[in-house]
Amino acid sequence: MLTSVSTGKAPAAIGPYSQAITDGETIWVAGQLGMDPATTELVSEKLEDQARQALANMQAILEAGGFSLEQVVAVDVFLTSMDDFAAFNKVYESFFITHRPARAVIAVAGLPKGGKVEIKCIASGK
Repeated sequence: MLTSVSTGKAPAAIGPYSQAITDGETIWVAGQLGMDPATTELVSEKLEDQARQALANMQAILEAGGFSLEQVVAVDVFLTSMDDFAAFNKVYESFFITHRPARAVIAVAGLPKGGKVEIKCIASGK
């Protein structure tokens, strides 16, 4: 049975979707922007700040569903500029220190709220 995962430690969905869905063995986390959970505004204009917050939001949702970053098997990253690729990687490495999930980084024309990065993931192996 699929269940919705929700936590106040990450921004509420800004549309008709769940923060995540789980079947108890796998969790699918919706795309996370660099938004402050309390204000639902972007934390900064800087890519690094947005990336750090988006990853923290993703981690909070994973934990609310009973998962951890070490169980992430795939990450999809959407950047509005591939010029931010190296800066994003530096922040990303601070969250995924030894565990290296599969990953795709895709350049997009725009993101909600004018964000510079959006990140979603799948974790498994509970």
